[in-house]
Amino acid sequence: MSESDDIIQRRVQKVLETRYDTNKETLEVLQDLSTYFGENTLKNRRNFRNCVEKRSLAINDEFLGAFTEIKDVVEEVCDNIAQMSASVKDMKNRLKNTEEQTQELISKTYELQGKNEILQRQHKIANAFIRHFQLSPDELKKLDKNSSIDDEFFSIIQKIQDIHKECNTLIKSEYQTETTAFLDIMEEMNGYQELALEKLYRWTQNHCRNLDSSNETIDPLIMKAMQQLQDRPGLFKCTIDEYATNRRAILVRNFIDVLNKGPKPIEMQANDPKKYINDMMAFLHSSLLVEKENLLLLVKECNRLDTSNLIQSALVSISDGIPHPLKMRVQNILNCKDTIVLYSIANLIKFYQNIINGLIKGGNGKLELCLEELRQLSEAAYITSITHRVKAHLQQFNENQINDLNPPQSLYTLLSLLKDILSVVANMVDERQSDITKVVQCIIDPLLMHINETATHLSTTTDMAVFILNCVYEIQNSLAIFEYMDQRMERLQAQCDAQLDTLTSEQANSLVANLNLTQLYTVLKSGSKFDVHLLKLFLKKFDEFLEMPDILMLPQVNLLLASSHREAVQKRSFNVIHAIYKQLYDRVMDPESDFDDKLFQKTPDKVLEMLGL
Repeated sequence: MSESDDIIQRRVQKVLETRYDTNKETLEVLQDLSTYFGENTLKNRRNFRNCVEKRSLAINDEFLGAFTEIKDVVEEVCDNIAQMSASVKDMKNRLKNTEEQTQELISKTYELQGKNEILQRQHKIANAFIRHFQLSPDELKKLDKNSSIDDEFFSIIQKIQDIHKECNTLIKSEYQTETTAFLDIMEEMNGYQELALEKLYRWTQNHCRNLDSSNETIDPLIMKAMQQLQDRPGLFKCTIDEYATNRRAILVRNFIDVLNKGPKPIEMQANDPKKYINDMMAFLHSSLLVEKENLLLLVKECNRLDTSNLIQSALVSISDGIPHPLKMRVQNILNCKDTIVLYSIANLIKFYQNIINGLIKGGNGKLELCLEELRQLSEAAYITSITHRVKAHLQQFNENQINDLNPPQSLYTLLSLLKDILSVVANMVDERQSDITKVVQCIIDPLLMHINETATHLSTTTDMAVFILNCVYEIQNSLAIFEYMDQRMERLQAQCDAQLDTLTSEQANSLVANLNLTQLYTVLKSGSKFDVHLLKLFLKKFDEFLEMPDILMLPQVNLLLASSHREAVQKRSFNVIHAIYKQLYDRVMDPESDFDDKLFQKTPDKVLEMLGL
C-alpha cells in the first residue's frame, strides 16, 4: 500500500471515528447548512461547493452593509467630537479670559469670607459672654416680686454670685486690661443680688409666720434661703427671730393642748403629783429637743457664719412662753402635804432643770429663771414639810414614853421617814450628796438634840448613857445603808464613845464598890499598909466574881440594844478591875513586903484568862 493511500485511509478512519452528535460546533454548522442545502440529491451535492461560496458571499455582503452603517455613525460621532473640541477650546479661552477678569473679585470674596468667619466667631463669643455674664429675660422674670420661689430661683442667685466672683477674679488678673465692663457687670450683679435677697427675705419671713403645729418640718427651700441670707447677718438674724417668735406661740399652744386635750390630757393626772410634774417636764424637754433639732436643721447649710449663739438665743426665745402656765400649775401642786411626794417633786424639778438648762444654755432665759425659782420653792416646800413632821413627832417624844431605856416609837417613825426620803434621793443622780446631807441634817440634828434633852430628865447618869446609846445605835443602823454618811457616822460614833466612857466609868465604880475595893484602892494609892482582913474579904468576893462575872453587871447595861456596846462596857470595866488586882498582886508578892505569898492564889494572867480578856 502506498503512502498516499495510507493517509487517505487514516483520514477516512478519523472521519468515521468522529462523533458528531457531541460536537457542538459541527452540530451548529450542520444545522445552519440545513437551512439552504435542500434535499440530498446528486445535483445538490455537485453544487454544494458553489452553494457554500454563494452563502459566504451573501454573508459578506450583509456584513459590508452593516459595517457601512457603522462607519457612517462613527464619522458622524467624529464630526460631533470635533465640534465639541472646538466648543471646549472656545470655552477654555473664554474661562481663561473670565478668570483673569474675576481674579480680583475672587480675592475680595475670599477676604470677605474670612472677615465673615471672624465676625461669626466674634458673634458666638459675644453670645457666650452674654449668656455667661448676663441674666436671660426668663431669669430676670424669676426675680420679679410676683414669681414663686423654687430651685430655679436659687440657681439664679448662685449664677449671680458666680458672675460676680468671676468678674472680680478677671479684674485682679494681670493679663486683663479692660476692667470697666467687668466693673459694670459686678455693679449690675450686686443690684440683682440685693433684689433677690430682699425677695428671699420677705418670702422666708412669710413662711415662718405661716408655720403651724401640724407642719413642723423644715422645708428644704427654707434651708437654701437661710444659706443665702447668711451673707446678710442683719436679715439672717431677723429671720431667726421671726421663726423663734412664731415657734414660741406654737409651743405654748401645744403645751396648753397637751394639758387639756387629747385622749389622756396631763391635767387628768393632777391627783398624782409626781406623774403630773414628770409628764409636764418630759413634754417640755422633748419639745425643746425637737425645737433645737429644727433650728440646727434650719441653719444646716450655713457654713460661712457662726450660728451657735443665734441658735441658743432663738431656743431661749422659743421657751420664754412656757414659764407662766408651768409655774402656775407647779405652785398648785406644791400645796401637797405629803413630804415624800414633795421631795420627789423637788428632785424631778432639779433633774429636768439640769437637762433643760444643758439644752438651752441661755443663762438668763425666762424658762431657766422659772425652773430655778420652782426648784427653790419645791426645796422650801419639802424642807418645811420635813420640819413640821419632825417637830410634830418630837412633841410626842418625852421621858414618860421611855420603857427599859429603849428608843420611843417617835424615833422609829422619824427614821422611817428618813429612809423613805433617802430612797428617793438614791434614784437621783445629780447633786445626790448635797440632798442627802440636807435631809439628814433636817431630821437627825433636831432628833439628836431632843434625845440629849430628854436624857437629861432621866434619874441617873447610867440611864442617860444607856438611853442615848440605844437611840444613837438605831440612828447608825438607819444611816449605814446610805452613801455620803462617813462624817455623820464619825460624829455619831464619837458620841457613842463618849457615852461608853461614861457607862464604863459607872460600871467600874460599881464593881469596885461591890468587891470592897474602895478602901484597898485608896490604901494602894497612898502607899500605906493593907488591912489583911479587908484584903481577904476582897479576895473572897473576887473569887465569887470570877465564877459569875455577869452577876455584878449594872442592870442598865443589859438594856443596851447593841451587843457590841455591852461587850465594850464589860471589857473596859473588867480591865479596870484587872489593873487594880494586878497592882494589889504585885504589892503583896513583893519580896520586901511581910504579906503571906499564899494570899493570892491566882496570878493576874490567870485572872485575865478567866475574865475572857
